[in-house]
Amino acid sequence: MPKLWNETIAEHRRAVHVAILDTTASLVAEHGLTSVTMSQIAQATGIGRATLYKYFPDVEAIMTAWHERQVTAHLRQLAAVRDQGGDPGQRLHGVLQAYALIKHEHHGHELAALLHRGEHMVHPRRHLRDFVASLLADAIADGQVRDDIPPGELADYCLHALAAATGLRSKAAVGRLVTVALTGLRPPALGGALVPPRSSRASFGESAAGHAHRPNQIQ
Repeated sequence: MPKLWNETIAEHRRAVHVAILDTTASLVAEHGLTSVTMSQIAQATGIGRATLYKYFPDVEAIMTAWHERQVTAHLRQLAAVRDQGGDPGQRLHGVLQAYALIKHEHHGHELAALLHRGEHMVHPRRHLRDFVASLLADAIADGQVRDDIPPGELADYCLHALAAATGLRSKAAVGRLVTVALTGLRPPALGGALVPPRSSRASFGESAAGHAHRPNQIQ
């Protein structure tokens, strides 16, 4: 079979795969996970049920694949924030801020909580912890973060503390939470919080009223 033909078929399959994920996510957001059927998904996607079953065995498998795509996108987003530069403390602050905002903007999703308990999350959780621990190690070496606690334990502290962003009402509140978390990372002799990059100060330099959070989405 010609290479061009193979590439065309592969592209078509990728497009169908993406359409199935997006359509299912929309249906679940509107009707709830237990109310959506494979027949509804096939009809809304514009494909036959037989075709749908060639891609996924059930609705849960579709949503797991959708969630894996979301998690991968979030990890890439955090890596992009890290790569914006700055000193180790600023990179750490930027990544923790971005992580807290991700948690905040997807707050209140029972489905997200359910999917996050899946086995597919084992590797992403480990990757995220190692990613944050690496940033902390750099900041420790630079003298901006306490060195009396291992980076891995500090990473656990950060991730658990910033998970509280899911229940906050404004970005200003998220900013305050990030500041509190960062204050706990400072070497005891120095006190205070890490100095945030300019973009972070602009983002969170709002009153307590802050911005309203975005409309609910599935995560």
